[in-house]
Amino acid sequence: MVGELEFEKPIVELKRKIDELRKITKEADVDLSSEIEKLEKRLSNLQSEVYNNMKPWDRVQVARHPGRPTTLDYVSHIFTDFFECHGDRYFGDDAAIVGGIGKFQGIPVTIVGHQRGKDTKENIKRNFGMPHPEGNRKALRLMKQAEKFNRPIVCFIDTKGAYPGKAAEERGQSEAIARNIYEMSGLKVPIVCIVIGEGGSGGALALGVGDRILMLENSTYSVISPEGAAALLWKDASLAKRAAETMKITAPDLKELGIIDEIIPEVTGGAHKDILEQAGLIEAALLKALRGLQNLQKDELVEHRYQKFKRIGEYSFSQNYTGVK
Repeated sequence: MVGELEFEKPIVELKRKIDELRKITKEADVDLSSEIEKLEKRLSNLQSEVYNNMKPWDRVQVARHPGRPTTLDYVSHIFTDFFECHGDRYFGDDAAIVGGIGKFQGIPVTIVGHQRGKDTKENIKRNFGMPHPEGNRKALRLMKQAEKFNRPIVCFIDTKGAYPGKAAEERGQSEAIARNIYEMSGLKVPIVCIVIGEGGSGGALALGVGDRILMLENSTYSVISPEGAAALLWKDASLAKRAAETMKITAPDLKELGIIDEIIPEVTGGAHKDILEQAGLIEAALLKALRGLQNLQKDELVEHRYQKFKRIGEYSFSQNYTGVK
């Protein structure tokens, strides 16, 4: 079956057997309903077992699934009256980041997010969702505009990382990322960030400073890809599976570490299985997050955001620790 992943093979094989029995029932006029019912029950149990016990590398594969919904997919289902804006007013437009103004539950909001392509042609146009500096500057322009008109900001994060090419470096990639982090930390409007796919490195951080950071159940958020970490740590990119388990890049791990605030559940098998249902789950989580921020004053928002990120990375020594000699 097209789009099925390695860890889903047992499920695929069982589905194939069920389809074969249905075909025999139809063509040979043989009643196999009892056998089909037994296999369907077995399929349901197998799906629960597989999807409820996913390993970190399994989640990495789901996060990278070519059919996984993108920012614009969710925008079309969650927001109304969306108007896309273009350009950073310095260099040009970057299709790897989309942004604009729309309405959420009747309230005007600014929406910014990474955008991957659905096929080779669109991926080339959108640089596989890896933003250039002008993409991050476009995002910042829209966020500053949101602050001016007192609109909440919603950021969708889905990128392997900021584009590391020569042209991007010449146009100030590092400065653009740092500027976004700096400016977002002080914006006096609610900011909700949602990791919907891969949250990779500086590309993710440039849209990742928010009052609430939400993450889809099968998304990842990391400083480097598992392949890159394996190549650095063990000089072997093929050990990516081991790296994924070591790096703590999945939603459950990051929630436990206090990096994210909430995990948004995914439909069985991943968001790509049912975009409409998944959009509904995101909409509910976003509504809850914005309601929790609406009564905070502007200065309170900034202070709470500062304290939130200050707490990340906190640690304590055991009572028996005596210091390094």
